[in-house]
Parts: sequence; C-alpha cells; structure tokens
Amino acid sequence: MKHLYVHIPFCHRICPYCSFHKHTPGGTDMVAFVDALLREMEKQPLKPQTIFFGGGTPTMLSDTHMERLLRGMRERVDMADVVEFTMEANPRNVTASKAAMMRELGVTRVSLGIQAWDDETLKTLGRDHTCEQAQETWGVLCDAQFPSLNLDLMFSIPGQSLDTWRNTLAHTIVWGPDHISAYNLNYEEDTDFFRRLKTGEFRLDENRDADFFNLTIDMLEADGFEHYEISNYAKPGYRSIHNEAYWLGEDYLGIGPGAFSTVGGRRWNNVKDTPRYMAMTLAGEATAVDVEELTADQRRTERFGLELRTARGLPLELINDESRKMLETLREQGLLSYDESHVRLTRVGKPLVDPIAVALMG
Repeated sequence: MKHLYVHIPFCHRICPYCSFHKHTPGGTDMVAFVDALLREMEKQPLKPQTIFFGGGTPTMLSDTHMERLLRGMRERVDMADVVEFTMEANPRNVTASKAAMMRELGVTRVSLGIQAWDDETLKTLGRDHTCEQAQETWGVLCDAQFPSLNLDLMFSIPGQSLDTWRNTLAHTIVWGPDHISAYNLNYEEDTDFFRRLKTGEFRLDENRDADFFNLTIDMLEADGFEHYEISNYAKPGYRSIHNEAYWLGEDYLGIGPGAFSTVGGRRWNNVKDTPRYMAMTLAGEATAVDVEELTADQRRTERFGLELRTARGLPLELINDESRKMLETLREQGLLSYDESHVRLTRVGKPLVDPIAVALMG
C-alpha cells in the first residue's frame, strides 16, 4: 500500500463549516485511542511511500501521546520507502518540543490550518486561534526545519472582502511557505454554515467566488507558485505527493475512526464513532462499514471529477464519441484545451470545473 492516511478526530472547538468526522476529546482515553490506531496498523504489512495524519487536529495529541503513536508506528510500519510524511496542525497546539519531536520521528511536511490572517474572519469561521498565535506557531515550525510547510487558507467567507483576502494572500507570501492550499468555502450539509445558508443569513455568489479565485491565481503565480490543482499551489518541487495520489485515483488505506479506504476497486470507511471504533479494534473486530465494489462507471465518473482539477488534466481517451462535439464546443468557448493525450482547463474554465466535468461525461 503506497499511501497511508491516519485520522485523528479531535478538535478543541467544532468549526461551523466543517463536515469531517470530528469531536471534542471529552473523556476519551487517549492511551487506548493510540493503542487502537497501532492495533489497526498491525492488521496487514504496510510499506507506504506517503503518510498523512489528518483530522480533526492531529497536533491536539499531547507530546507524550504523539511520541508514543509515532514511535509505535515506526515499529509496525516499514518506513523505508516513505518520501513524504505530512502532519496537519493547528496554531493553538504546536509547541517547540512537539515540533522537534515530530521532525525527529520522521515528519517531513506540516500543513498549518491558518484559514485567514485577520481576527474578524477567524471569528466568523469559529477558529480557536488568533493571528498572533498563528504567527508564533509558524516561527516554531520554521525553527524545527521541516523540509516542507503548507498553509491552509479559505476564501469567500461571509463578511470577507476582496481587499481582506488580498491582504491575507500578501501576508502569506511574506511568510514564505512552499505550498499553499486556498479553498473556496463550501456549504456542507450537517454544518451550522449550511443551516445559515438555508435560512438566508448567508448567500452564494458565483461572481464573488470567481473574483476571489482569480485574485488568488494572480498573486500566487506572480510569486512563483504553480497552480497544479484547483485549490492547491506549490513552489517547484513541493507538490503534495499524497494528495496527488487521491486526485489521480491511486489506492490508499485509511486508519482511525471514520477514515476512508480505496483498495483494489473496493471502498469502505471505518465506523464514525470513536469509542465504538476503539472498542472494536482493541477486541480484534473489523471496523469497516459501507463496503462497496466500485463499478467501471463509478471509477470513470470520479476520474472526471478529480483529474480535470489538475494541471496534468484528464486523459483524452476517457472522452467518448458522444462527448467529442461538446469537447470542441468548450474549446471554442475558451474553457479548455487538449492535445493528443490530455484535456486541460484554461484559466477561464477552472472555476467551472464541476459543470464542465458533467458536460464531458456524456
């Protein structure tokens, strides 16, 4: 298995826009939780090329529990081929000692969830950190000398102006990350933001979204970043290898409560109940639920939705005869280009990736 994902579901505060499986720690026995993750890693031989700890907030684990998890993983997982080991982090819970320990135990890349560089926008997002804390944490990560550092940002947030977003981008560039993820806010079901959208308190505005998106491309490409996926920008040599594997449809194994896996055409997720996941795993029981065998049509649909988002583009061979006329129409409209091997979105077409994908699927 080339790609391993480990899910840590804990957050100090539940952000009102987030739909991932997450919760506050409550009375969770963290020793037992770490034991469960390590037990699941023992189920099969693992020799990954990339590892990604996501959440939730992985850095919410104490130094002691984090060290026990990382050392335990190194005892159970063959790390010889690992070329990228990413840890998601929150500005509130990265200390110098934790950063140094993570680096010593093999973490090569940290993705820091900043979202914004102004406290008013952070308040709207329900974040539990301030801009000052984010700057302090960035300094801690730089001092630990991780080979790669990413900053997560978000735009089209209610109340956020284009000038505010411009300042956030400028501030981010000054701090010098080699990778930036800039996400257009999505209103996911079962979130507070989605409920506020439905009541009319928040509203969608595609023109506003396009303005934010285009400003992002302008400023980051001018600073030498490559726009290699709709929401991701990297300096040369610093693309996220793990995330590219998702976008290109490669197999991956998920460890932890609620984690998804796709292996050999089969997809499943672990139970989205942390105490139940822990009890079942420690008892030696299978935790996989919602197991499905992906059909050829499902795989094809996913490829349209994912690969068209990338700079590499969608293989031309996936476009059937019925859709060739639509392909040419979209090219004439300036929304995409293609050669003998791939279809790629133009600058104008990138904001319309989803409807274009649907149009080309036939």
